[in-house]
Amino acid sequence: MPLGSVLGVPAGTLIGDLAGWRTAFTVMGALAVGVLVMLLLLVPPLPPIQTTRLGVLNGMLRSASIRFALLLTFLVVLAHFGTYTYVTPFLEQATHVGDALITTFLLLYGAAGILGNFLGGAWVARYPRTVLGLAGGLIAAVTLLLPALGRWEAGAVVLLIVWGIAYGAVPVASQTCFAKAAPHAPEAASVLFTASFQATISMGALVGGVVLDRSSPSAVMVLGGCTAVLMILTLGALRRTPH
Repeated sequence: MPLGSVLGVPAGTLIGDLAGWRTAFTVMGALAVGVLVMLLLLVPPLPPIQTTRLGVLNGMLRSASIRFALLLTFLVVLAHFGTYTYVTPFLEQATHVGDALITTFLLLYGAAGILGNFLGGAWVARYPRTVLGLAGGLIAAVTLLLPALGRWEAGAVVLLIVWGIAYGAVPVASQTCFAKAAPHAPEAASVLFTASFQATISMGALVGGVVLDRSSPSAVMVLGGCTAVLMILTLGALRRTPH
């Protein structure tokens, strides 16, 4: 999932540039059908360890560790998708680059995301919150610096590479935080992680779009950076709070 989330937008952008956005949607649909076929033919039945009812999820929300994982995930994913969703308008209007170069920049971001995924994965088992905090800090730095340094192509591409490394570590770190918070209920923890992550992606894109309609891509970046800073401050406050 982390690799898909960092490669999806660059790949879709590349296909759209080469053959049009309708082709990108067609390819996505064909891939989805292929996944469905493979699920039906290749994946064996996997009986659940326990039935994940709403009561189980409500009970998990009474755990402070689960609530912390939810809060940190909400803030960092909101910061990322509120900004990255609109990185193309920023590159067009602030950096003044063409479609071909934007695709190249996003592919570099995707490659950096793969690196970040593996770097985060190497440390996340022992230090999940630290990895998540470092990723959030880098996202904050990148999005706050983009309005100033992203006006030049070199500055934009360097910041996008750092951004890719940072976000590549976010899903694996967040998922590990949920798993460690509820080791007795891995399926329920996975449900909370996936649902909260997907809901926040939609919310981030919505908030970023509203801000973009009323201001500029640079304002979107600054707002996302401030949200990521809030995530870092929250993590610091949680660490100072007794268990």
